[in-house]
Amino acid sequence: MLTAFYGLTGALIFGAADFLGGLAAKRISAMLATAVAALTGLVVLLLAFPIVGGTWSAEAVAWGALSGVSGAIAISLLYACLAVGPMSILSPLTAVVSAVVPATVGLVGGDLLAPIGYWALGLALVAVVLVGFVPERGAVRPSLTGVLMAIGSGIMIGAFIIMIDLTPNDSGLVPLVLNRAVNGGIMLCVLGVIAFVAWNRRRSLRVAPLPRSPEATATLRAGLALAVACGVVDVVANFLLLLGIRAGELSVMSVLTAMYPAGTILLAALVLRERIAPVQWAGLALALAAAAMLSVA
Repeated sequence: MLTAFYGLTGALIFGAADFLGGLAAKRISAMLATAVAALTGLVVLLLAFPIVGGTWSAEAVAWGALSGVSGAIAISLLYACLAVGPMSILSPLTAVVSAVVPATVGLVGGDLLAPIGYWALGLALVAVVLVGFVPERGAVRPSLTGVLMAIGSGIMIGAFIIMIDLTPNDSGLVPLVLNRAVNGGIMLCVLGVIAFVAWNRRRSLRVAPLPRSPEATATLRAGLALAVACGVVDVVANFLLLLGIRAGELSVMSVLTAMYPAGTILLAALVLRERIAPVQWAGLALALAAAAMLSVA
């Protein structure tokens, strides 16, 4: 019961974080939004650490740091594949792969469910596809590059979940602290390289930087504020993921967490008045049914 609650609630909150991150990326660069969100999450985790606690160990530090690397790769590949498109195919493909990889590892590793649980996992995977499907008029077939990047992103998201599962039960917030520190560090390094290349190019062309307009300054501030909010919300989702993995089975948590597009589309409908397609409503209904089945599995 607790695992299903943590998984579905965490998925909705992960979706909310993606929604805020998407709004931030429209105002500032996706890389900057990701870096700000990661560093904000690190600050929140450090403030919460004296309360929640956790035992520092070589395993907790190593798996937490490696999960930060996989997270940075996953985000980069996700943004890249969604830019290539079509999103209607590549987004649910990423979500399904991110569920299948850790679920397979969990089941092979000895996760035991009642018969209804296995039916629920299959139903949940169908729900992931339907929820993540965004109908696009005239959508073209994805390129091989887009498909490979989507699969790679899903594998790296799944690897992140597996690594968190491998951390010791007494490690508390330690793995998440290392995850955010490494993730934020990687993104800052990437931003530094991009900024240096741009500065060097302007210098070689002898082009002076343009003064920032008041509108651009306001957009930058709004983007940074949204990225900070994204970082806070994302930490809450990761904490629920950690609790769910500690309380139950990796296979169940990975599939439920993959329903994160549900939170994004619900917020988009409420805030941006975007229409939810009938196929997505069907996916949401199946997701609730699967969660109910898993709660008794």
